[in-house]
Amino acid sequence: MKSLSGMLIIFVLILGLAGLAGAEAKIKGIDVKYKVKDVEMKGYIAYDENVQGKQPGVLVVDEWWGLTDYGRKRARMLAELGYTALVVDMYGEGKTATHPDDAKSFSSGIMKNFDVAKERFIAGMNLLKSQSTVDPSRIVAIGYCFGGGIVLNMARQGVDLKGVASFHGSLAAVKPAQPGSVKAKILVLNGADDKFTTKEQIEAFMREMKNAGADFQFISYPGAVHSFTNPDADELGKKFKMPIAYNRKADKESWEELKKFLKLIFAKEIA
Repeated sequence: MKSLSGMLIIFVLILGLAGLAGAEAKIKGIDVKYKVKDVEMKGYIAYDENVQGKQPGVLVVDEWWGLTDYGRKRARMLAELGYTALVVDMYGEGKTATHPDDAKSFSSGIMKNFDVAKERFIAGMNLLKSQSTVDPSRIVAIGYCFGGGIVLNMARQGVDLKGVASFHGSLAAVKPAQPGSVKAKILVLNGADDKFTTKEQIEAFMREMKNAGADFQFISYPGAVHSFTNPDADELGKKFKMPIAYNRKADKESWEELKKFLKLIFAKEIA
């Protein structure tokens, strides 16, 4: 009987611990509106309601389609790690594209008028800093494809970020980094077989970062092409005949690299 009683106690304890583990994260995601001059911006914030105190904030810049469910998903994944994440509206009014021609028009328009892009990015950063869950002195930015190019160019221009990470992002410089201008640590996660990124562009980026004295890391994933982190890339690639595809291995490995990168920057344990 004593043995049975002991087993019951252990069983109850296991159930209790399982319940506690299940209650560890309570992710809240909310749509937000803010203004840049006369343009209404629509973003998305995610955080863990059970995290106590002020934590680092992460800006997320989505692919050239605009603010999508994919960007929201990444924000929630960051919230699960204990961060508050904001997906930034770069196009204004929450504008999104469903065809590559529109996406190209939206993204190229922003890159050609980078003062507007910077203004919108910083407005998003200020909104993130104002959140009660965020330590405004500890902000990083990550971006995917078009968004990767945005965060790299923000780093080039000396925006006050602790770090930036680019996933299969453009390496082109709106304005090349100058010696001492890059404050943020940089992580580039690149598909080795990305048809949109040439060997010459990679070499030019490396030279630019070295000449600028930037603290950067560049990782290429063999067999990975453009949009390798997005599970929707296979369908979109077939539909629009674009050389993009999901790569589960590269997606998982690049996310682990991001987690290590954030841990290094913030000196905190990441789940």
